[in-house]
Amino acid sequence: MSTRVLTAHVPVDLAEKVDSVAARLERSRGWVVKQALAAWVDQEEERHRLTLEALADVDAGRLVDHQSMRDWAESLETVSPLSPPVA
Repeated sequence: MSTRVLTAHVPVDLAEKVDSVAARLERSRGWVVKQALAAWVDQEEERHRLTLEALADVDAGRLVDHQSMRDWAESLETVSPLSPPVA
């Protein structure tokens, strides 16, 4: 696998936390940063996928009206909560 160097300026306290995690895991600072960056990219890709899925639901008319959602949310604090509304 080919690699590429990325450089970023980070606050000193964040760099120290990375160093601490690396020492605790007995890994390099680069390994910790690579794992964190990969996890963040995966999370952002999933967030984007879910956003596109939600927008497709809106375009298809699969919506729950505001009042139904509000009634359900308010019922969560009661002894007998309502079932979640369905689109």
